[in-house]
Amino acid sequence: MNYNKLLNSVYVRLIGNFTLVLLLFMVCRALFFVFNHSLFPNTQASQLVSIFVGGLRFDLSALAWGNIAYIVLFILPFKFRYNRYYQIVLKYFFVVINSILILANCCDIIYFRFTLRRTTADVFHEFAGESNLVSLIFQFLIDYWYIALVWIVMTAILVLLYRKANKSDFRKDLLSTIWFYIGSTSAFIVIVLLCVAAMRGGFRHSTRPITLSNAGAYVKRPLESAIVQNTPFCIFRTLGKKGRTPIQFFTSESKLSEYYNPLVEPASTTDFRPMNVVIIIWESLAKEYVGALNKDLDNNTYKGYTPFIDSLISQSLTFTHSYANGRKSIDGLPSIVASIPTDVNPFVLSPYSGNEVNSLASLLKTKGYTSSFFHGAPNGSMGFWAFLNLAGFDAYYGKDEYANNADFDGMWGIWDEPFLQFFAQTMNTMQQPFCSALFTVSSHHPFNLPKQYENVFAEGLHPVTKCISYTDYALSRFFETAKTQAWYDNTLFVITADHSSQALHPEYETSVGQMSIPIIYFTPNGDLRGTVDRVTQQTDIMPTILSYLHFDQPYIAFGQNALDTTVQESFVINYINGFYQVFCNRYVLLFDGTQSIGLFDLQNDRFLKTDLTTTLPELSERLTLKAKAFIQQYNNRMLENKLTI
Repeated sequence: MNYNKLLNSVYVRLIGNFTLVLLLFMVCRALFFVFNHSLFPNTQASQLVSIFVGGLRFDLSALAWGNIAYIVLFILPFKFRYNRYYQIVLKYFFVVINSILILANCCDIIYFRFTLRRTTADVFHEFAGESNLVSLIFQFLIDYWYIALVWIVMTAILVLLYRKANKSDFRKDLLSTIWFYIGSTSAFIVIVLLCVAAMRGGFRHSTRPITLSNAGAYVKRPLESAIVQNTPFCIFRTLGKKGRTPIQFFTSESKLSEYYNPLVEPASTTDFRPMNVVIIIWESLAKEYVGALNKDLDNNTYKGYTPFIDSLISQSLTFTHSYANGRKSIDGLPSIVASIPTDVNPFVLSPYSGNEVNSLASLLKTKGYTSSFFHGAPNGSMGFWAFLNLAGFDAYYGKDEYANNADFDGMWGIWDEPFLQFFAQTMNTMQQPFCSALFTVSSHHPFNLPKQYENVFAEGLHPVTKCISYTDYALSRFFETAKTQAWYDNTLFVITADHSSQALHPEYETSVGQMSIPIIYFTPNGDLRGTVDRVTQQTDIMPTILSYLHFDQPYIAFGQNALDTTVQESFVINYINGFYQVFCNRYVLLFDGTQSIGLFDLQNDRFLKTDLTTTLPELSERLTLKAKAFIQQYNNRMLENKLTI
């Protein structure tokens, strides 16, 4: 046998090229873990073998999807496949396609820190309306030049090590016989079938196409699923997803409602109190950054980065355990103002975003309220206004309405200090009672500050903390102005975050810690004070506000009234990286959508190391049923457009 000719055959060349990019994907996975190792503090070296082996299955699927056109063109059972120019075109087609796939992996090495999940196809919609997208990309390349360099090196490797098929390696008489066509066609069919198997993640007829949640088979903690996955796979598997299918964990409606019912029927007969409602949604404000909520950190010496909020908390109502319902801004907004959480896909970007919804704006409108939303970014950013318009908000104030480009940060929007002053002054022109929400922008990458404050706020353990301190100062000035306004004394203030951010301490590096945010209720009359030992979430904000105002009409909310002292089991659920986290009092259950994968004691096991599933089987079963009931209610109400009464 002529091994030289065998090694230079078109099929061996194909395998070699495919193996080359597969190895580069594995390098990307290694870099992903190395650059984000602090987010996986409990991942042992022995586990990485299983993770990388499992990742191979996801890489094969992504590369089969991304390269199917190239593979077909490379092995077409015709002689022209050996044409020199045809092979040159195929080479650069291969390089372009795979350099894009590798670029997606490289970008997520950094972007994952902000979202704690691999990027999905939602990203194309999420940033579609951003007028500053080019500036964001350029800034990313500057700040993370080493990642760009990694991508360039990998692309160069593709160019240098790629091997073309060469007709001169074969006997002409073989190419001219019928056996060429028979052999080539047979090989073509076999390879295409192998590609289909790779896309599906298996050969068996009964094998369902793998999806994001299949990564759970190779990990012990939800966050580790991101190491198993790769970004192109996550994009391919969520591209063009159009809908849900009915879920029937419970066939009995009464049994379903027994475990979870989003229908809120206020029992209060107390007269409604028409207080103004002001909600401040603070970009990336992790609970960890607030000193008053973390007095036990650093051997009880931790000060945090929010001195004003610390002082306000002493006069406010807060909670020992408070959580976000998602990891993106577009997850947080519907959760806060409409009590609609996210699960696999953000509600705002889903096919059901046109469903009729309750919101604070629409419900309070029945009581004579006007409503408004303030966001200093260019109008249309993040698709907020489209959602808010459907949710019943009357007015939107963005960068256009601010109308002073001198205060534009050059990237995201108007600096928080001047925009918060604009917020206070504009509310002074509104008829009471009103409901207004503001979304800050300054505590965001690239973590810049206005020139006059560049040396005022110290940079802590991460560049974001100086921006947190700046927004804290901006908020203190907002309250100074608000106190002089006629509407201030009759206002309920809520301060929370859209999502968490980079963890600075090991206690916040778990999947639970990474979802922890502050939720603060403040009234100038001091009516709401103290720290309540219970779990709460963003979706609790709407029903809590409505309860405090003695709202007396039924509505749908996927949260609870956090002021209800009669509730025996406070319940929180959020979705992170393919898993649900189900909180009940001091415990958290990890649920993969079908079954429990772990139960942990938040009070005594902050690092989630000891699984109590077998120790507390009844609790595990009860929380599993609550999770299933929640998922069924949420999913089927989305399908049936039953998010309102």
